Amino acid sequence: MPRPDVIARHAELDARLVRAVRGIRLLGLASWPAAVQAGFLDAWRQGNARLPDVVYPRLDFADERAELQAIAVAADPDEPLGQYLRESAASWESAARLLESLGTPQACTESMALFGRPDQALPGEGPTTREAAGHFIQIAGELDHELLAPEEQVPVSATALALQLQGDLDEFFGSRVITVELDPELIAKAAAGATRIRLRAGAAFSDYDRRQLFHHEALVHSLTALNGRTQGRLPSLALASPRVTATQEGLATFAEQITGSIDIERMKRISLRIEAIALALEGADFLQVFRYFLAAGQNEAESFASAQRVFRGVPLTGGCAFTKDTVYLRGLIGVHTFFRRALQRDRLRLCRWLFAGKMTLADVVRFEPLFADGTLSPPRWLPPWLERASGLAGMLAFSLFANRIRMDRIDEGLLGRRPPRMDDAGAKQS
Repeated sequence: MPRPDVIARHAELDARLVRAVRGIRLLGLASWPAAVQAGFLDAWRQGNARLPDVVYPRLDFADERAELQAIAVAADPDEPLGQYLRESAASWESAARLLESLGTPQACTESMALFGRPDQALPGEGPTTREAAGHFIQIAGELDHELLAPEEQVPVSATALALQLQGDLDEFFGSRVITVELDPELIAKAAAGATRIRLRAGAAFSDYDRRQLFHHEALVHSLTALNGRTQGRLPSLALASPRVTATQEGLATFAEQITGSIDIERMKRISLRIEAIALALEGADFLQVFRYFLAAGQNEAESFASAQRVFRGVPLTGGCAFTKDTVYLRGLIGVHTFFRRALQRDRLRLCRWLFAGKMTLADVVRFEPLFADGTLSPPRWLPPWLERASGLAGMLAFSLFANRIRMDRIDEGLLGRRPPRMDDAGAKQS
């Protein structure tokens, strides 16, 4: 256990960090006003397509960056709390530099430093993130959509979904802890904070969206923020530091997967964004990426929202991208692997502690003795799938064993040979 004076010193540094980063709102400051979408789509429909006109604020975080550097210098690199603070300060400093360079190629450079690239290998020296995205795009394209149940194809209004989701959350918490609101200015379909989830007013949602929002946004993003607020010695665990993005999005997507709340169209949307980021880095401009999403089957409004995610904060003329969306698949593989390894080593408690705040997988391992001795508090709330540890262990145990099956050695007689597909002209493809 660290000495009381060491804990107190790092708690004071953490409080300074929380104050220093208050104005560094990466996604909020880099995102576009809703009016940009309306203007672009009006011109598009009139046959006068042009790049959106986006004006970013001129920002100066010199004082905040100086404070973050001072915190990193004062933190002890040999202590778990010190390591966490040094890495967190560096992450926030990079986010500040990105915001100071909005609209320039430097913002792309900082984005890649924070979130990685689509050609980055997945954990375990696997395929690249882009190759994995290509796999899911192909599978989604080959899926027989007649397999979908009728209720999965009925659109749900934002108003109806807000009422349904609010009921789900009130039942989970036993009171009004998280409020669901409609936001006409939101370009994304949904956004989550600690005590508020916003839905884009006027958007149409699917049957799967309700479960995805509940398990992904509410019971991961909001829950880890709420649990982080209970950390008396490390309140920064309530903050969405850029360095925790891959673990947060991976954990949230894993929650969708383990609860059966993710569908192949959701995997396709995530994967299309990764491919679009790669195209932008290779030189595609906003219009070309917008057309890419249209060709992939998204409507005009969703195609704009998707392209906006790729180009927020960076030049629209090609060669740059905001690369945050590359973390979803990489984070999912990382979290899934972490959970399986925790089962192998009889340390599923680490998976529970991962919900005690917003942290990386490396953080929860280095914090293990701090949770054990009470320096850090266990999570107040846990999602149901994690509370039922035996069910989680059963799924992970099967996953571990199933990985030993060589699919390339399965007899084709099991399902027969794959039937030929038909192209758009009705001709058989080999």
